[in-house]
Amino acid sequence: MNGTPVSREIVESVLSRLEISSVMRSSIREVVKLVNNLERETGLRFIRMEMGVPGLKAPQIGIEAEKKALDSGLASVYPNIEGLRELKDETSRFLKLFLDIDISPQGCVPTIGSMMGGIASFLVVNRNDATREGTLFIDPGFPVQKQQVRILGQEFRSFDVYNYRGEKLRDKLESYLETGKVSSILYSNPNNPSWICFTEEELQIIGTLAKKYDVVVIEDLAYFGMDFRQDYSQPGVPPYQPSVAKYCDDYIMLISSSKAFSYAGQRIGMLVMSDHLYNRRYPDLLRYYNSDRFGHSMIFGALYALSAGVPQSVQAALTALFRAINNREYNYREDVLEYGRKAVIMKKLFTDNGFTIVYDTDIDTPVADGFYFTVSYPGMDGETLLRELLCYGISAISLAITGSDRTEGIRACVSMVPRDLFDDLEKRLRQFESDHPVSNRN
Repeated sequence: MNGTPVSREIVESVLSRLEISSVMRSSIREVVKLVNNLERETGLRFIRMEMGVPGLKAPQIGIEAEKKALDSGLASVYPNIEGLRELKDETSRFLKLFLDIDISPQGCVPTIGSMMGGIASFLVVNRNDATREGTLFIDPGFPVQKQQVRILGQEFRSFDVYNYRGEKLRDKLESYLETGKVSSILYSNPNNPSWICFTEEELQIIGTLAKKYDVVVIEDLAYFGMDFRQDYSQPGVPPYQPSVAKYCDDYIMLISSSKAFSYAGQRIGMLVMSDHLYNRRYPDLLRYYNSDRFGHSMIFGALYALSAGVPQSVQAALTALFRAINNREYNYREDVLEYGRKAVIMKKLFTDNGFTIVYDTDIDTPVADGFYFTVSYPGMDGETLLRELLCYGISAISLAITGSDRTEGIRACVSMVPRDLFDDLEKRLRQFESDHPVSNRN
């Protein structure tokens, strides 16, 4: 084996110093810290694919609106916990134009990123019925959401959906719901990490069964409109972003500004409650909140306790972005299409050098090219693959922490790999394949 860009001794030394016994079981932020240390120690620029950080500039529309809001003196005033009226109105309008659904502004509430929207949802949804236990995660999924459930002391169930696509999803999903213990169903669409996307048939199955068993669906739309096989970016014109909202009454949407709008650093998202859910009354909520009305408990119970509001300057920024998108003055898709273009190139670099795509199809069509893709290497488990890649200056996370059954695989994010590193990525992958010839392993 030729000398690797990073010696195994250095990798093992940093792992030991950080008390990381398993890279495969490490959280995303633990891997970030690990790679930061390796870059400092070696001076090597890593191919960093471990964290889903937007790699594009934030739109100037949002930045200018935020500056103007700060100049107006808003920094000295506590925000309204329900959110700025203008933001709520533009969010409601956005939902109509891009999902073709009607939701009142009252149910559109800003949160400090979708991370906060998730934990707030668990705090209310999973407490609305004392006889139920918690969330069913349709995996693979964002690992931190399970961490949120754990720290709340709630139970959860999960399954890898890849072998249960299409009509197969019905029986699998119902096997969990018929226990009577599930309060909520959560999934992301497009999916983090696999980038698979649910079909209308599958969303109808989820919505129909949620109604049958009186379960709230939490739809994580962190990658809104980023299935680039379709153009969902034209306001008021089909096709619309697919959503379970067409097929059930009680749902929450988590709409992030981080990926589609490249506004991650300012930490704002929208938690959207259907009108039916907002106004529903659950007597068991009185165990924790002053009202049994769902929307009131969410806003004045959970969200108030978590943050007492979202900074008004960043609310002004998101208002401006939504307004510009709604008015056809800004097309967010034109910017984020770059992720799909980069994914095409990076996936080919991996597959040309012995890797295989783990989640490769949406039922019977190739999976979209977007923010993430998943790969494995013949004969290597996830732990070995991640450790070996570190020696070549390449970082990623394991699918094992996402609820995937395919623990030999890893998730690669394209966003923080600039095009000027593509040549380095190709050279390192070529050396990796040369050093690990498939024909020499069982």
